[in-house]
Amino acid sequence: MTIKKQGETSYKETAFGIIPRSKLIPLEIAGIKRAWDFVLQKHQKGKIAITPNFIKKAHQVGFGWIFPKTAGKFRQIEVTVSNHTPPKFYLVPQLILNFCRDLETRLKHLPTIEESNFLDKLTELLAWAQHRFLWIHPFQDYNGRLGRLLTNIILLNLNLPPIELQVETKSGRQKYIKALQMADDGNLEKFKKLIEAAAQEASKSLSKS
Repeated sequence: MTIKKQGETSYKETAFGIIPRSKLIPLEIAGIKRAWDFVLQKHQKGKIAITPNFIKKAHQVGFGWIFPKTAGKFRQIEVTVSNHTPPKFYLVPQLILNFCRDLETRLKHLPTIEESNFLDKLTELLAWAQHRFLWIHPFQDYNGRLGRLLTNIILLNLNLPPIELQVETKSGRQKYIKALQMADDGNLEKFKKLIEAAAQEASKSLSKS
């Protein structure tokens, strides 16, 4: 539930009561850390199988302590995201299952890291995966954060460093949203370049450490 009040941006109903956006932000940051810690613990046992149940569990671990009524559960409402209208809520379970199966198949056909086209095909796969997840919009909230987490799970499974897309700054978020909107129209190139730039930055940081 979101409530608008004069003099404030928005309020949300949480496990801690109805709070303003300013108080929700640090909780969201803590939630992402919880989800990432959960992922790292799972990865200690080997590669993580990205399944509908795992996706729901990661969402629940990250945000269930803030939004116990909706976290970890596929949305039961219709939503509009900017200019995009995601699929009907009752289609989400099958779409996410198809997404997981498609991702698994695409990963099997990814070139090896020694091949010259590896980076190009990797960024293409990551752009497709993150955009497709956001296009489905399986949860009521935090699809973007979870989609970016899934991108890093794919990289983790490939023994590659995680990437950080610049979405916290105003200009960075504008570029991110613009790239997603272009992807909605069938052009993944701009989104792919954002991911490629983030991957190159991650590699530089790793080489310096």
